[in-house]
Amino acid sequence: MRLGLALGYWGRGPSPDHIPLAREAERLGYDSVWTAESWGSDAFTPLAWIAAHTSTIKLGTAVAQMAARPPTTTAMQALTLDHLSGGRMMLGLGLSGPQVVEGWYGRPFPKSPLTATREYVDVVRQVLRREAPVELAGSFHSHPYRGPDATGLGKPLKPITHPLRAELPILLGAEGPKNVAQTARIADGWLPLYWSPTRPEEVYGPALADLPEGFLVAPMAQARVCDDVAEGLLPVKMMLGFYIGGMGHAARNFHADLMARMGYAEEARRIQDLFLSGRRDEAVRAVPDAFADEISLVGPRERIAERLESWRKGPVTDLLVLSPDRHTLRVLAELNA
Repeated sequence: MRLGLALGYWGRGPSPDHIPLAREAERLGYDSVWTAESWGSDAFTPLAWIAAHTSTIKLGTAVAQMAARPPTTTAMQALTLDHLSGGRMMLGLGLSGPQVVEGWYGRPFPKSPLTATREYVDVVRQVLRREAPVELAGSFHSHPYRGPDATGLGKPLKPITHPLRAELPILLGAEGPKNVAQTARIADGWLPLYWSPTRPEEVYGPALADLPEGFLVAPMAQARVCDDVAEGLLPVKMMLGFYIGGMGHAARNFHADLMARMGYAEEARRIQDLFLSGRRDEAVRAVPDAFADEISLVGPRERIAERLESWRKGPVTDLLVLSPDRHTLRVLAELNA
């Protein structure tokens, strides 16, 4: 199992610690570093900055949102970064949810998310392989565009720039069982949001039964080496309170649905109710310690060492560590050596 450093997206502004953390992760032997986006900083620009300050560590988006860019634009950014970094790029994509897609990007959320994802990946792969001009008569992504308002002048094109790698890895952030099953068929890897190393089959079912050879499973987990487990879990609970409570609509929140499938349906509803009524501190406190602990690595070194074994025994190929603490990064590197 390889280790990756997950930096997430910016808050109010850029973190001055991201470059030092990425360089420290590279020095410690971490295999990859990952950026994200929501409705603020984008995923690709910080990754380019990190690429300029590192030399060997792989560079991934976890995730770049599909609604933010046409698939050809995403492919252009990926192939550009792959060239500039010497072949270190890994493209992680996610569909996001209706609240963000329609509220921030001003795009309709696809009525068939699986079809929209499949078409998006198809176009990206066509660009990267550069075998012929891009053509797809899709329901969501048509190339050339031939809608009712089209001029009729569009023509199939292939990229001027020759991609460095035709098979640049594409990973998908997927949560529902059908989406995970499709991810195993059309992508090179999967970026789970919440991963329970002790019962993945219970949560995702047969989707994990027959993964292709070389398929990447790269969940993200908050980590902290500390003496007080309850205190160490607080940042995990704060993240969960926000995602379960506010990252989606009360009637359609994929994060809350996933928590429910993991056995915490009643708790997920309560977190949503508290968060959406403005009682955010209570929503955080309502996150069960057991759930927060199940999807993270928190506590003394000995406890983390013991729990790390369960992550190694399953299908996880890459553990993406979300931690701004250099001591924690170093301990995990030592334990995983």
